[in-house]
Amino acid sequence: MIRLQTQEFQAVGGYIHTLCSLSLDVSKTYLIENRLGPIAEELRCGSYLELVQRARQDGSGALQRRIINEITTRETLFFRDSAPFELLRYKLIPELVDRRSKTSGPIPIRIWSAACSSGQELYSVAIALKETLGDLGKYKIRLLGTDISDAAVASASEGIFNDVEISRGLSDASLNRYFVRAEKGWRIRDELRAMACFRKLNLVQDFTSVGTFDIVFCRNVAIYFNEPDKISLFTRIGQRLERDGQLIIGSMESLNGLCPQFDSKRHLRGVYYELKQESLAVKASNYRQ
Repeated sequence: MIRLQTQEFQAVGGYIHTLCSLSLDVSKTYLIENRLGPIAEELRCGSYLELVQRARQDGSGALQRRIINEITTRETLFFRDSAPFELLRYKLIPELVDRRSKTSGPIPIRIWSAACSSGQELYSVAIALKETLGDLGKYKIRLLGTDISDAAVASASEGIFNDVEISRGLSDASLNRYFVRAEKGWRIRDELRAMACFRKLNLVQDFTSVGTFDIVFCRNVAIYFNEPDKISLFTRIGQRLERDGQLIIGSMESLNGLCPQFDSKRHLRGVYYELKQESLAVKASNYRQ
């Protein structure tokens, strides 16, 4: 395998940062080699710097998309870290429904998985909603999954998972209730598949077009972001939250001391974030201008 030379690291790492805000230090040399090495060898590049140069010169953007697909982490499973889904079932959704129950017509519920990978997180949300709410006809549900990777979005949209993927996080009861056998594995049932839509989105870029949400999952996305990029990301996500909305991030992540506009809350084993009242006042003022 081609080795990433020390003198190349700054240029290659800088290019990766411009694509997806990942800030990799030299300790992550192995990650670049493991993920981008096969592409460099396939294209017969003499170095990773040559690979980057060819990606910049590729007017079609195909090579850039391949690099993004490979370098972004797609580790995922159904109901990953059970605490956020317990939080969803036993607090966030019941309280949201209670707050909206006085409105006429179907109750709107809007949830965004901001780095959906191949869809397991958003389909886990769909299952949790079905089990919590029962008759979904009483609700106007919008589930959006976005990811920077074309391959991940295509896989999520298909809604088919192989035996290994389906075994990670799903109970036998959930498998039999919410999936059917397909030629390539297991397909999520149409009722749940119809609840979700998926699209490609780079969180580094403007995402105001996604609309606003009651709950946003943005878990384990900013682990390799530098501090300014983290602040930018979560500030902009805060602008996509409804006034009474909640943000759920990874179990090893924290916004405390980073984004003072958020208050951290805890329920059972789950932690979530809400915008502080003074931040809501500023947000409302900006909307009026």
